[in-house]
Amino acid sequence: MRQTGGGEGRGAFPRVVVAVNIHQLTRRSLTAATSPWDSSAWTCEANSSKLRSQSSQRVMAGAGFDIYRKVPKDLTQPTVTGAVISILCVAFILLLLFLEFFHFLSGELVQELHVDNPGETTERIPVYIKVELPRLKCDYIGLDIQDDLGRHEVGFVENTNKNPIGDKGCMFEANFFINKVPGNFHVSTHSADRQPDEIDFAHVIHELRFGKKLNHPDIVGKFNPLHQHSKLDGNSLESHDYVMKVVPTIHEDAIAYQYTHAYRSYISFGHGGRVVPALWFKYDLTPITVKYLRKRQPFYSFITKTCAIIGGTFTVAGILDSLVFSAWQIIKKIEIGKQS
Repeated sequence: MRQTGGGEGRGAFPRVVVAVNIHQLTRRSLTAATSPWDSSAWTCEANSSKLRSQSSQRVMAGAGFDIYRKVPKDLTQPTVTGAVISILCVAFILLLLFLEFFHFLSGELVQELHVDNPGETTERIPVYIKVELPRLKCDYIGLDIQDDLGRHEVGFVENTNKNPIGDKGCMFEANFFINKVPGNFHVSTHSADRQPDEIDFAHVIHELRFGKKLNHPDIVGKFNPLHQHSKLDGNSLESHDYVMKVVPTIHEDAIAYQYTHAYRSYISFGHGGRVVPALWFKYDLTPITVKYLRKRQPFYSFITKTCAIIGGTFTVAGILDSLVFSAWQIIKKIEIGKQS
């Protein structure tokens, strides 16, 4: 029994020691295995917190440059007057933006000056004249054309029209061409078979036009400055002289001519001392050509005006709202003071 018991005691001791050793080794192994991971996790978390703190500090430092500081919503006070001004402000901005956008799309008609001779040098200028002569019969009236190229036509009858007015008056119309050189055309009695006993060139000029007729609403020029110009008083023996400076004018493909004029009257004596009055139109072409072009403003100019409209309107509306609100607060304080 001792041997048996001694044998069992000796055999059991090593088992306990081995179990304890195994337990200690396992504990050490687990500690050694888990400690590096736990340390790395704590280190990463600390680094992340530090980075977030640094980023937050940088954001707050950058926010210091904000010139549009935000007011908390609970510190603002809406008013009916402010709502009305806001609605009117938005409507006004939309109206101005629509007009500005329409102006940007349609462009602007501008005028430019050039030293130029429009068209071919051999091309001639069409002229239309309509003049009323209330004291001279149509039988005696004719058109004469002269210029510096040697042209001299007396009694030009092509494309002319004479309509009697009353007993001794005449409405004279003519379409003809002139060369691009200085010259004159005049209404006279030079081509008549016989001269009348009394010659009176009192007149009313209804129209005198060079070139094509421009009917553009944005082009305001002197294309017919002698319209309804009359000279009915004065000496019946006087000659009437209109000196004109003709300016070529181009719009798109149409070539018209503006002109200025100066007037003088005098008594002219012909051969044998006879007085021969007439209605003279002397012209000379200038080397300056006026061109009408439609140009659209640059896009950056449109953007600039848009920003100015929006910013200016909001600024003025804000000033008005502040004035109204301040005045209302003063009135309320006065009323409260009276009640107290």
